[in-house]
Amino acid sequence: MKALKIPEATITRLSIYSRFLKRLDKKGITTVSSGDIAEGVGVSPAQVRKDLAYFGEFGTRGVGYNVKDLIRYTVKILGLSEPWNLVMVGAGNLGSALVTYREFKDRGFTIVGVFDNDLTKIGKRIADLEVLPLEDLPRVVKENNVRIGIIAVPAKAAQEIADIMVKAGLEAILNFAPISLNVPDHVEVRNVDLSVKLEILTFNLALREK
Repeated sequence: MKALKIPEATITRLSIYSRFLKRLDKKGITTVSSGDIAEGVGVSPAQVRKDLAYFGEFGTRGVGYNVKDLIRYTVKILGLSEPWNLVMVGAGNLGSALVTYREFKDRGFTIVGVFDNDLTKIGKRIADLEVLPLEDLPRVVKENNVRIGIIAVPAKAAQEIADIMVKAGLEAILNFAPISLNVPDHVEVRNVDLSVKLEILTFNLALREK
């Protein structure tokens, strides 16, 4: 399987399918069709089949997919068979919300360190984590085999934080700051700009009024 040939939109939908399947499993449902998945997540059955086909043959024609088996396959494909430790820089409102975000834990992600350079925040606790100074980040990364970092700081500080993360050996960054980061080619970056998401909503609403 060559991951580079798989559209990122497919990976996004695969994550959504996996969550939907886990909800079915909790309800005791054992078999599901592509039509059921499609209806549950808002895509077409053909799209579900196409997305899954990138990774092999699943299910039985005329019967559907075994829910537990498909959960196991999707979790493995998404790299979630083993837990992932994360570090986060930014102990403000957004950072605090992310630390306590239950979905991270449910999907196998554990934030093992929260960092800030604000002396009024260092030493305080968010959930069960003490906010640490930035100079402790390399140590926590090394001790906990961390490969992913989250940036939840103002835009003006984000590049400096990214540089610190790269120097500490992190291989991927989830960036909530509204700025593009310059990082080496081997470091994966995904930007989450909440204002852009809102502007897409306002654009679509404005279209309805034309």
